[in-house]
Amino acid sequence: MKLAGREVEFYVPDGGGEAQALMRTTHLGIGTHQDDLEIMAFHGILECFQSSTKWFMGVTVTDGAGSARTGSYASTTNGEMMDIRREEAKKAAHVGEYSGLVFLNYPSSAVKNPGNAQVVADLKEILLSARPKTVYLHNLADKHDTHVATALRSIAALRELPAEKRPEKVLGCEVWKDLDWTVDADKVVMDVSAHDNLAMALVAIHDSQVVGGKRYDLATIGRRRANATYFASHDTDTASSLIYAMDLTPLVSDPKLDPVEYVMGYVKRFEEEIRKRIGAGLGGK
Repeated sequence: MKLAGREVEFYVPDGGGEAQALMRTTHLGIGTHQDDLEIMAFHGILECFQSSTKWFMGVTVTDGAGSARTGSYASTTNGEMMDIRREEAKKAAHVGEYSGLVFLNYPSSAVKNPGNAQVVADLKEILLSARPKTVYLHNLADKHDTHVATALRSIAALRELPAEKRPEKVLGCEVWKDLDWTVDADKVVMDVSAHDNLAMALVAIHDSQVVGGKRYDLATIGRRRANATYFASHDTDTASSLIYAMDLTPLVSDPKLDPVEYVMGYVKRFEEEIRKRIGAGLGGK
């Protein structure tokens, strides 16, 4: 691959070459920070875990310099934190048996700049080289500005691909804001009940974030369990862990589709459901 970023790093956990890692990729996650993939794209990781025919590849877009820190990491500089977070991500990639992991190492400001063509160009090059069938992105209702920017840059890159080289599915997943609020018909429901130990280990391995001030390990597993229990009000649980996603495939298939209006469609359907339910309780329609 020919990537524009000057500090790009490509890590292959099993020691194989870059070409092999790209060729075998079937599922690809594009996350903003070094621990995002293990939270948002665990479905893809699990789909490929211990498989000889399915392989997960991760892309981390930013350098991770601005993360919150406390405790033993309180005095860590931005440069030191960047190095620590990359090593943690590599450990997760090894444990999760990823095909490969690409660090683009852009500052957040570059990703949030709509005019930065380099980010889109790099993502397009990775997508063309890996040709994944399923792509996991941040959802567009996420409340983290850089997460939304990463998703938008990714969608822009996907739209530039020839139709025959686009993935079959593009899913916007949960991190900073869950998707429990969407109506059930709009939810892409992903069962991730298997390998609870792997789910916890992959998030917990990011020690700089967990010990550094945020219990992402407990919160992530708790959200998935809550999704499973609260998904159906009149049925017993059929799964112990669920991740919800937005289907972003239409945004890739139709470049004329406005991302804002697309997401507002989710909001409007949620509003309509609330109005209908309350109206029924009041004796109305």
